[in-house]
Amino acid sequence: MEQWELNLINKLIDKDEELKKLWEEHLELEKKIEEYNKRVYLTPEEEAEQNRLKKLKLAGKDKIHEILNKYRKEMGT
Repeated sequence: MEQWELNLINKLIDKDEELKKLWEEHLELEKKIEEYNKRVYLTPEEEAEQNRLKKLKLAGKDKIHEILNKYRKEMGT
C-alpha cells in the first residue's frame, strides 16, 4: 500500500468498523502468506492454500481501496 493510504487508514481506523475489520484481516493474511513464502518447498496443498490466501487478501485490499476512495471524495482530496 502507498503511504497516503496507510496514513488515511491510521486516521480512520477508529472511526470505521468495516475498515478496521478489513485492515486486521489484511494484516493477518499477510502474516500467513509470509510464512508460506519463507518455506523452501510447498506441497501442492500448501501452494493451493497460499493462492487462496492471496486471493482473499487481494479481495480485501480492493474493499479497503473502495472505502478509502469514498473518504477521499468526501474530504475533497
